Amino acid sequence: MTGAAPTESILEPDLPIIDPHHHLWDWPEAVFDNRPVPQHGFDRVIRRAMRYLLPEFLADLNTGHNIRATVHVQCSAMYRADATDAFKPVGETEFVNGVAAMCASGRYGAIRACAGIVGHVDLTAGAVVSDVLAAHLKAGGDRFRGIRHSASYDADSNVLGPLVRVGAGLYAAKAFREGYAQLGKYGLSFDAWLLEPQLPELIDLLRAFPNTPVILDHVGTPLGIAGYQGKREERFPLWRDNIRKLAALPNLSVKLGGLAMAFCNFPSFLQTPAASSTQLAGEWKPYIETCIELFGVNRCMFESNFPVDMGSCTYPVLWNAFKVLAKQYSADEKTALFSGTAQRVYRLKI
Repeated sequence: MTGAAPTESILEPDLPIIDPHHHLWDWPEAVFDNRPVPQHGFDRVIRRAMRYLLPEFLADLNTGHNIRATVHVQCSAMYRADATDAFKPVGETEFVNGVAAMCASGRYGAIRACAGIVGHVDLTAGAVVSDVLAAHLKAGGDRFRGIRHSASYDADSNVLGPLVRVGAGLYAAKAFREGYAQLGKYGLSFDAWLLEPQLPELIDLLRAFPNTPVILDHVGTPLGIAGYQGKREERFPLWRDNIRKLAALPNLSVKLGGLAMAFCNFPSFLQTPAASSTQLAGEWKPYIETCIELFGVNRCMFESNFPVDMGSCTYPVLWNAFKVLAKQYSADEKTALFSGTAQRVYRLKI
């Protein structure tokens, strides 16, 4: 992906890992037929990873780290073709649950991929939201754990590029909050993906719904792209202040990762030769250490965000970078960061 990927010895190969954030998809070439030559980094990565299904994922999982289980997070894959718009995302849960069943058979080794499933519901859809949530639970069996409805938005459309999907203020919208209120009825958690300037919107949502378990994806996605080019470090204090406010809300956990994406635009992104784990750890350290300091290890979990994060590194190098970042922590603290928090938050039965 990034060219001349470094070959590294696996650090702490026996440390159990639950990867709480990855995707599986198979995008046909037709998806890109009418798209211009990719300029945005995210588009460039996805064009190189258009097929990422169980064989490709297992190839990454079996590179030396002790991956015990994973959580699949929605990515608009395998939607039902013949369903109404509200129910189309249930197809993704059906697909992922099938992959999980394949892994649970033991035919592919001891790894339990997709042991937890996070799906998607348009929470602004009104009365039908409850029925769609029930359909996800039925399709996902005892693996379905929650919903992600991303609010990522910026007035500069070049920030998100191909991922421009929603307008401003989704989490404050009355229709969204009416749907969001249904999650508690089903005992479901909520994964939140939004961008660093939007973090106050999540603070407000959490204060309004203090009993819904929420997981912040990708440490809140700091920006260093488009209109934010060269401003990531300048904006770090703003990010840190909002992370401090979020950490004061006990129903929130945070995923430590996603910093290899195009939106953050660290020097390692699409670097040739590819970055080493020590370079990655150095770039990401301020964000990872701040989150662990403020949230504590029992509310933090390392994530791969693969295949999206392969724009900066390979799967084994990514986990090596996390282990470099965690080297000063005790054995119990490492257990929380690499598996314990994910297992508890997503209620994994492994």
